[in-house]
Amino acid sequence: MAHSVSSASSTPPAVRSAGAEEPSVGTLVQSAMADMSTLVRSEIELAKAEIGKSAKKAGISIGLFAAAGVLVAFAGIYFFVTVAEALTALGLPRWISYGIVTVFLLLLAGVCALIGKRMLKKIEKPERTMETLSDLPDVLHREAPGERHRAVPEVSNGRVKRAGTDSYTV
Repeated sequence: MAHSVSSASSTPPAVRSAGAEEPSVGTLVQSAMADMSTLVRSEIELAKAEIGKSAKKAGISIGLFAAAGVLVAFAGIYFFVTVAEALTALGLPRWISYGIVTVFLLLLAGVCALIGKRMLKKIEKPERTMETLSDLPDVLHREAPGERHRAVPEVSNGRVKRAGTDSYTV
């Protein structure tokens, strides 16, 4: 005989023992779903634990940076008091020395404000986002297949071709 058949597979189902019965597909699916659910819950718990540690470290780091910023601000105050006292030591009256430091600080603040204003003017608007947001009501409107009233953008080689002549890279 070229092929032999094992005795377990040739035994009729009625003769097999009850313990050797294979589980049904429904039972297998239910077991797989339960295992998957347990796995997902475990992964979420692990992520929470890791994020919790990271968040605690980040909070402490931010607090230390804030403390450093406050200390630098106090050091700056003392620096400018020292400059004013140095001007007083050069023979100027104290009120003139502190006035000079105050005017210098106000001029420095004005220069910073002007530079900040210029930088704000150079910020570009998110034009593509504004365009897509303006199209959002049309996109959300359900249309029957074949009755589309708007053009669908075409994408080729990473470039989106819009209804007009413009296109942009994604």
